[in-house]
Amino acid sequence: MSFTKFIVGNLFPLIVAALSGLTMAVQGSMNSVLGKYIGLWEATWVVHLVGLMLVSLLLFVMRVGDGHLANFQQAPWYTFLGGILSVGIIYGVVTSIPRLGVANATTAIIVGQVLTAVLIDHLGLFGVEKIPFSWWQFLGLVLLAVGARCLLR
Repeated sequence: MSFTKFIVGNLFPLIVAALSGLTMAVQGSMNSVLGKYIGLWEATWVVHLVGLMLVSLLLFVMRVGDGHLANFQQAPWYTFLGGILSVGIIYGVVTSIPRLGVANATTAIIVGQVLTAVLIDHLGLFGVEKIPFSWWQFLGLVLLAVGARCLLR
């Protein structure tokens, strides 16, 4: 495998995922500060409104989408629950960060994400490819739990 194929095929998606995690920690902090000024539900509303404006600009003005928005009717009904989950996520982050701190709240969020992700992979939920649970994943979960415990002390 060439170096370029390795970077594009393996490393690039990991870098994007890490940047997503970085962005989530920054966003959670900003949302929490906004929540102190205007309220938790109000901050959740403002965050979604600003996000809607950005995505609308990207889709309808800059035309960066794939052009398949009309196919939304073909998607399974449960895929539309993401918006509801997003409200819960932002509210949970805005609520937890001021009480726990950014590191502790993010640690709890990551532990919840990884445990849920392993279950989704193992069961092949929501149409994702099944990835059987392995001893390596179990070891990773144990190490994650130990790391989380260290961070939460």
